[in-house]
Amino acid sequence: MATDLAGRVIVVTGATSGIGRVTAERLAARGASLVLACRSEARTQPVLDAITAAGTGDARFVPLDLGDLASVRSCAATIDATGRAIDVLVNNAGLAGRRGTTKDGFEVAFGTNHLGHFLLTVLLAPRLRAAGGARIVNVSSRGHYRAKGIDFEAVRRPTRSWSGVPEYNVSKLANVLFTRELSRRMGPSGVHSYALHPGVVASDVWRRVPAPVRLVMKLGMISNEEGAKTTLHCATSPDVADHDGRYYERCQVKEPSPLASDAALARSLWEKSVEFTGADLPRR
Repeated sequence: MATDLAGRVIVVTGATSGIGRVTAERLAARGASLVLACRSEARTQPVLDAITAAGTGDARFVPLDLGDLASVRSCAATIDATGRAIDVLVNNAGLAGRRGTTKDGFEVAFGTNHLGHFLLTVLLAPRLRAAGGARIVNVSSRGHYRAKGIDFEAVRRPTRSWSGVPEYNVSKLANVLFTRELSRRMGPSGVHSYALHPGVVASDVWRRVPAPVRLVMKLGMISNEEGAKTTLHCATSPDVADHDGRYYERCQVKEPSPLASDAALARSLWEKSVEFTGADLPRR
C-alpha cells in the first residue's frame, strides 16, 4: 500500500478469515474506516478487536449473507444509511466446493460468489460514485480459465458436479466478466473496477471441497498474507488508479481467458443478473 488511507471508507466482504481478514487489517493499519460485511458477528469480532487494538483505523460490522438476496439488500441499506461516500468496495467473500442452492434458488457458487456481489455493488453504486475516483475490487480466481461458459439455466438449479469445482470456476468467470462490464457502465463516472487472482491460497474457502481433492489442491498453496497483496495493490496503489476493467495476478496485469474478454457474454451476464435480482444501476 502506497497511500495514507485516513478518512477513506472501505467496504470489505468476507473479512472474518483468510485474505479478507489480512486485507481488512492492512487497510485499517493505514487509517481507513472499514465496514466489514460478513455473515457472523461472532467470527468478525476478533478482527474488530485487532483493528481497535492497533489504534489506527476503525471498523464496524454489518451483517451480510451473500446467498440471501434479502440480506444483501438489508446490508446495502444499512451502509447507505450512513450517508458516507464509499472509496473502495472489496468484493472478497466467496465459497468453493459447496453443493446445493442459495436461499433464492440459484446454484450456490454462482448465487453467492457472483449474484450476491452483483446486487451489493449496484445498490452501493450511488455511494461509490459520490466518492470521486472510487474503486471496486472483485476477487476472482485463475479457475476462471477452466470455465467453458455460463449456462444460465444451470445456474438456476442445484450444483451438479460431485466436487463443486466446475461451478466454482463458472462463478469466477462471472467475476471477471462483471468487472469488464462494470468498467463500461461505471468507468465514465470515475468508478474503476479490478478483477484479480490472489494466488492459490490455503484459506477457509476450500473447507467444503471433499478431502481427497482438497489435500491435492493445497499442495504448494501460498499464505493469506501473500494472497492479500494483489487485492491491496488493486485497492490502493496509485500505479493502477487509471486502470479499469483489467485482470491482475501477482500485482501485474494479466490477460484473462478469451471467454472473460467476450463483451457480448459480459452484457448477457449483466442482463441476466438484473433479471435474477431485480436491480440495476440507478440513473445518475
